[in-house]
Amino acid sequence: MAYDITLIPGDGIGPELTEATRRVLEATGVKFNWDVVNAGVDVIEKYGTPLPEHVIESIRKNRVALKGPITTPVGYGFRSVNVSLRKMLDLYTCLRPCKSYAGTPTHFNNVDIVIVRENTEDLYAGIEFEQGKSETAEIIQMIERLSGNQIRKDSGISIKPISLTGTERIARFAFEYARANNRKKVTALHKANIMKYSDGLFLAVAREVAEKYADIEFEDRIIDNMTMQMVKNPAQFDVLLCPNLYGDIISDLGAGLVGGLGLAPGANIGDEAALFEPTHGSAPKYKGMNKVNPMAQILSGVMMLRHLKEMEAADRLENAIAAVVREGKSITYDLLPEERRSQAVGTSQVADAIIEKLG
Repeated sequence: MAYDITLIPGDGIGPELTEATRRVLEATGVKFNWDVVNAGVDVIEKYGTPLPEHVIESIRKNRVALKGPITTPVGYGFRSVNVSLRKMLDLYTCLRPCKSYAGTPTHFNNVDIVIVRENTEDLYAGIEFEQGKSETAEIIQMIERLSGNQIRKDSGISIKPISLTGTERIARFAFEYARANNRKKVTALHKANIMKYSDGLFLAVAREVAEKYADIEFEDRIIDNMTMQMVKNPAQFDVLLCPNLYGDIISDLGAGLVGGLGLAPGANIGDEAALFEPTHGSAPKYKGMNKVNPMAQILSGVMMLRHLKEMEAADRLENAIAAVVREGKSITYDLLPEERRSQAVGTSQVADAIIEKLG
């Protein structure tokens, strides 16, 4: 049997990482029919958009996609393709494992945290009003009238929606994931002491859902305290249940604990589709240099194999990645101490080493 998979190479370093990942996944012996479609800055001139409709149609048809990183302009231009994909396909769960592998130059060797991030609400919902616009002035007047709070007239406004429905389904996902993967504890992150009607709702619903999973320990942490606790003792945490913004921030912290974004895979999962991609960005300055670590995207491929129930292949591939990291010979510059960086290999050579370990 061959799996029909949408393959989105991305832009910047995306295509070379995607090619390395494709080669490694095929070396596991699992069969794939790749439906290659392009998105990102490189297709805007041709399609007038970084996210053509046929890309969405392909994912809807195949229900599983593997994606390279795509550039998001900072402060101008189109909104994130990643955010658009999540919203259009209702990929309401962002799943980001943070796991340490022996041989990685980090301060911790016992990190195994899975971040479950709500993907469609919170400040990332993209409900914004630009400073100086008439509709922004109207929003400011309405807020002042309804709340009694004064807002500077030259403000930009972002809205933070958190719903009972959105929180309930992400909380259920976190607990079901914990149960299915023999995880022992779920920790909900929030700032409910200040944002009582948004984060407060998130916490209240998480507590209600937790009552239905007596076999899973539940706790909650205020987000600022959580960042300190993760740096002091990350081994105390297991599954983290997060609203959108905090989940994004805390996942980069988690990546830092295990060696950086080069080892940080990710998945965006909904009821009808799942998209697998590395956590890091497209790093256009390294485009075509055969320099960047492909392991985050290859580990995202491991997650995809597990989603497809190809557990034996997923375990073999993760073990092969771990062996390459442990040996420390065929790894990129980001996994080497400064004095050894001249010994770094390139993107394609990492893939070759992993394939060799697969036998």
